[in-house]
Amino acid sequence: MTPTGPDTDPRPGRALRVAIIGYSFMGTIHAQAWTTAPRFFDLAGGVELVAVSGRDADAARAFADKFGIADVETDWRALLTRGDIDVIDICTPGHLHAEIAIAALDAGIHVLCEKPLANSVEEAERMAAAAERAAVKGVQAMVGFSYRRTPALAYAKRLIEDGRLGTIRHIRAQYLQDWIVDPEFPLVWRLDAEQAGSGALGDIGAHIIDLARFVTGHELTGVSALSSTFVTERPLPTASSGLSASADSGSGDDRAMGRVTVDDAVVFIGRTDGGALATFEATRFASGRKNAMRLEVDGSLGSISFDFERMNELQFHDHTLPAEEAGFRRILVTEPGHPYAAAWWPAGHGLGYEHTFVHEVADFARDLAAGRAPAPGFADGLIVQRILTAVAASAAADAAWTEIPH
Repeated sequence: MTPTGPDTDPRPGRALRVAIIGYSFMGTIHAQAWTTAPRFFDLAGGVELVAVSGRDADAARAFADKFGIADVETDWRALLTRGDIDVIDICTPGHLHAEIAIAALDAGIHVLCEKPLANSVEEAERMAAAAERAAVKGVQAMVGFSYRRTPALAYAKRLIEDGRLGTIRHIRAQYLQDWIVDPEFPLVWRLDAEQAGSGALGDIGAHIIDLARFVTGHELTGVSALSSTFVTERPLPTASSGLSASADSGSGDDRAMGRVTVDDAVVFIGRTDGGALATFEATRFASGRKNAMRLEVDGSLGSISFDFERMNELQFHDHTLPAEEAGFRRILVTEPGHPYAAAWWPAGHGLGYEHTFVHEVADFARDLAAGRAPAPGFADGLIVQRILTAVAASAAADAAWTEIPH
């Protein structure tokens, strides 16, 4: 095939040609992001969504029509030999990530892959190795930890890098949801270890692990963890889409049921290479919490606190002020000088969940155009995967202290 990486492209400045694999929740938000990004950010040549791949031809066609995508493929391998695709955007369940990403990178196609990077350290290692091989040829790979692109969290990182918090002593991270509190909620793929790898740990715990690394610059060196599966059996789904699903309303012995093979919740503590103590909690059983991703960092000179359910706000405490005027204050992160905010609306007119993905693909596209390695790369995804594996091992060993290799 003709390689389509940036070092071989005979037409610099033309549209970045993107194919999406997967058309459900993540596929939809990624397609929306690719469509929106060139309208608000200066992306040389723009973006063209040229194809979508999915096993259900009718569903993929409906997705393609919704986003103005010309071509549908029911086998993702067909995308590798077309010769007109610059980026493959992987929005599938985790058990499919490694095969697709490695094949695309080896074919000279840039890759954006949803998180977590893989379902195992072995898969993540192979993906990181493929990304390293590809980078030598100018072909790039990025893992989609979209919350890094929340303006308030990017600004929190800036405050820490500027020394406003001093020496970091505590990191507290939570991701709280309630979407499977109902024991009648069906057994969707996210509750199947073969497809998802893990439950709350990998699905939402991966985000707060990455954010703790991103915002503070610290790396976890060891963990002690506990996990639990509160509902061990659920009805099999008759239909599902995104985070919604339905099942037969029957009861008794004739009702099709399946076993939950992932964790529902996990808590763990850890130490970092910067000397901080860290606490993490990820659960999909926090009744009343829809998407409460929270991060608090305490330092010798101040603290920051963030909750994604109020995503346009950052709480900041400057401990260098006199006690009479000290305390947390609310920063509305919508000024033109805040990360990403200048591309959008007047100050005070907040952003939403989808904007983090717009920022993600805009950064990715600009990095590709500049020949830069995007961040977070597959090496970052591998680090997170090693932490996830250490947490799972500790929980399986009744909270035994588990070192994290780096």
